[in-house]
Amino acid sequence: MEFHVSLIDRKNLSGEIYRQIRGAILDGRLRPKDALPSTRDLARALSVSRTTVMVAFDRLAGEGFAFSRRGAGTFVSEHVARRGNQPPTLKVEGALRARRVWESIPLPSAFVRRAEYDFRTGLPDTSLFPYERWRRLMPSARDSDDSRFGGYDGPAGHPALRAAIARHIGTSRGVEASADDVIVTNGTQQAIDVIARVLLAPGDRVAVEDPGYAPARRVFKSHGARIVGVPVDGNGLVVDALPNNIRLVYVTPSHQYPLGVPLSLPRRRQLLSWAERNRAAIIEDDYDTEFRFDGRPIEPLRTLDTTGRVIYVGSFSKTLLPALRMGFMTTPASLRAAVHTAKAVMDWHTSTLPQIALARFIDDGSFARHIRRAGRVYRERHAVVVDTLARRFTEQLELVPSAAGLHVAALARNASVERIAEVLGRASDAGIEVQALASFAAGRRARVGLVIGYGGIATTRIEEGLRRLRRCFDA
Repeated sequence: MEFHVSLIDRKNLSGEIYRQIRGAILDGRLRPKDALPSTRDLARALSVSRTTVMVAFDRLAGEGFAFSRRGAGTFVSEHVARRGNQPPTLKVEGALRARRVWESIPLPSAFVRRAEYDFRTGLPDTSLFPYERWRRLMPSARDSDDSRFGGYDGPAGHPALRAAIARHIGTSRGVEASADDVIVTNGTQQAIDVIARVLLAPGDRVAVEDPGYAPARRVFKSHGARIVGVPVDGNGLVVDALPNNIRLVYVTPSHQYPLGVPLSLPRRRQLLSWAERNRAAIIEDDYDTEFRFDGRPIEPLRTLDTTGRVIYVGSFSKTLLPALRMGFMTTPASLRAAVHTAKAVMDWHTSTLPQIALARFIDDGSFARHIRRAGRVYRERHAVVVDTLARRFTEQLELVPSAAGLHVAALARNASVERIAEVLGRASDAGIEVQALASFAAGRRARVGLVIGYGGIATTRIEEGLRRLRRCFDA
């Protein structure tokens, strides 16, 4: 294998070769049974005599760091004790410092640890994904005429997927959009980041729902925006509470995150009128309403927008797999060129082969069949959660009505924020992960309660998990 050795300003060349290879073995950069370069090749690469290299290799072998096999080469020994399990780090801390805003934005760790009873939000059931169908699509995408060039694609995404998404949201959500209106992104998070780059200047004010989706707030904050939390009630965002001089409003109108209530039709019209008067933009995050269990589908804001102020954002992370990192947005024509450029500046374009596969997955009906199948499973889980909360938590929690998505919220009847934190601490120790409603607060006034996801837990484990959670209230 290739291995870098630096001999710049070194005098004892054999000793330096020995020292650097030995250090790489101890640090784990060279692993047991890894082949070292031949003495001839390494001597040529370092412009030293072969004897110099052989002296170093003989020393490594003599101390048990390497061994030779006649006709095969020299290899790292299997019996070397490493310095530790951590890879080596830079020894110089450095004088560079990040902008201070990054000190106030936490690194997400919510999905690192899996729990025995996992009721966290944002987790679809990955076992429902049709892996066999996807495995067949990926090779066919690789062999298609569209992928044979193998070069860079357009920043807005592969044309076939953009067209497939436009047809999908047109039929399933009533959103009228052409392929030209669609931009493929690496999940919702990148869509929000691209929009922020295009529309926001440092100091601009952004209105967000309170409680609401924290990752979106972090994007806006990283761009220097000032965040304004706006309360949410049983009809969604309280539009009358929107202040003046707002550049952008981020909202989840079809299934408010995390309370689950829809934005009522009068509020939708009111929000659009407000945006027109204040010359503001609206990001509509429609993240999981493909899964709807009761009532008529909620009409997206985008379908009511007549002035081109709504940017509609969707994701395949909840409907398919988070690991695909595939999302999209539709923008007014006035933003199209800037959004394409911003996407190109960020990462040029989203990976092409998965886009081709996803386009075929949508066009051949596999996506619609998956949504129907998964929807039946989530409907059953939703019913189990709602029924169990009604039977076991009547004195502790009041369910917030919700008929869509992968989670429900429940308000605490008498408990404080501190009391809920104690309960969830005991629950975590017992292998139960649930999120406090207070953790979604955008301002100082936190709502008290729980947010219970059911996407990442098997139906058969829900009732037992909630039964154990109920015991944590009594401890």
